Amino acid sequence: MARRIRARGLAAGRSAAQIAEEIHEKCGAQFGTTRIKGHRLAHGIALADVIEQIRALFERDAKPAPGIGETLLSAYESGLKRPGPEYLHYLCTVYRVEPVALGYEGPCICGHGHKMPGVVRGDLQEGKPDTSPGPRELWIKQTTSDSSADGGEEDENVLRRTLLGLLAGGTVALDGQVLGSVESIRRRMDDTLVSATVSPAMLDQWEEATVGFGRQYMNTPPLRLLCDVLLEFSSVRKAMERRQPVDLQERLCRMAAQLAGLSGMIMINLGDHRMARSFFRTGRTAADETGDRALRAWVTAREALVPLYYGDPREALNLAKKSRDMAGETPCAARAMAPVVEARAIAMLSGNPAGGSGRKDVVDQAKRALSRARAAFSQMTTAEQEDVAFGYTERQLYFHQGDALVRLGQAMEADLILEQALTKYGPSDWLDPTLIKLDRAKCKVMEGDIEEALSIATKTVSGLGEGCRPEILMQRAQEVVQLVESRAPDHPHLKAYLDALRSVPVTEPVVLRGGNA
Repeated sequence: MARRIRARGLAAGRSAAQIAEEIHEKCGAQFGTTRIKGHRLAHGIALADVIEQIRALFERDAKPAPGIGETLLSAYESGLKRPGPEYLHYLCTVYRVEPVALGYEGPCICGHGHKMPGVVRGDLQEGKPDTSPGPRELWIKQTTSDSSADGGEEDENVLRRTLLGLLAGGTVALDGQVLGSVESIRRRMDDTLVSATVSPAMLDQWEEATVGFGRQYMNTPPLRLLCDVLLEFSSVRKAMERRQPVDLQERLCRMAAQLAGLSGMIMINLGDHRMARSFFRTGRTAADETGDRALRAWVTAREALVPLYYGDPREALNLAKKSRDMAGETPCAARAMAPVVEARAIAMLSGNPAGGSGRKDVVDQAKRALSRARAAFSQMTTAEQEDVAFGYTERQLYFHQGDALVRLGQAMEADLILEQALTKYGPSDWLDPTLIKLDRAKCKVMEGDIEEALSIATKTVSGLGEGCRPEILMQRAQEVVQLVESRAPDHPHLKAYLDALRSVPVTEPVVLRGGNA
């Protein structure tokens, strides 16, 4: 049927966009043909042809070969999956239409039109002139409209432009405009949660996307991931503006809690602890709506990392205990994570920076907490043990145990555990392995092998790529300097390490004015 429609349309001089619209109208009801599939059929090409065109566009833009294949494109066409911002941009480029013509709301991340001269929009009837505003006019109209009236489109557009800059390989600053949009999206979710029909299929797609973001947490630069997460976060918020049936509302609240918690984790990595706390508060509000003890405990355990990393171990200890109490006897990630945070906070509260033996009672107390964490970890499901963001993995357990032992001054035991932790990370993981290597450098200092310590630290810092230098990591690198200076301030290799640190630009977090954080 599509082949006949295409042949007749071409004979009548109709555009591919018009033919695609007719294919969708006549085949959709009978065969479930989606808009995006209608465009491929209108061009008379196979899945493999589309994939090759996308690969050619990636090559033209000097990007690594994309991971998209026929299976994924078929899932887009069947409606089982939704393309991410980057793939959607290239699909629009291939078909020379805007996202709405392919069945997706909102503007493309590129911020300009894909419509080529002489091509009529698919949503126009045949024979009518194209009097719609051009892509540039449409973009200006969207970005200059009232943010409160358009549901946050301007904030999403800021993130889309930031994401496009990152995808193009440029350096994008975490400036006030970006952070303002981040905070605005979070506040809208807060408003929706306290004030508040989406299809189950769309919920399935959002849940799948949320899990996917969790998988990317360890190997995607923070700002890039934050843009992706918050665009999905904003879509979930829009679905919650009107109350849904109880079961759907609970699923939306769960996703809101997970995405808010993940955003808080990313903001920790970016060095903005105030914004991180704001996201965790939003996450707690959403988690409370679900009544899920494990989810509430997870958000609280993740929140405990903010004071742990930013100088208030006593509050971190209190939050960790609160998370442990919330989890109760429920086997879950927080039940293993919370005791580890307790151990790390106890080590910091002992007043014994890495470099001493520590009081025996403090060491024993911390080790008992680590023992509870290992026992709880063994009771977790396999899925939770493999989830780096919403669960708690074996490699994270090793890493955090090693970090606690470093802070307790147990250098030899810590080094062995950290060495084991490193073997469990893949080549694409960068954040945790970098922190582990810097912790191992501290162990070497405590063991008296300062030359080896500086060699490890210098090599680690020098290998950091662009976009992989958050403040939290550079703070850990500075701790190595302080430890070496306390032991051997005149060591000949210290200058090389300091030079390596100075050559690595740190992305400073921007402090929002006027109480926005």
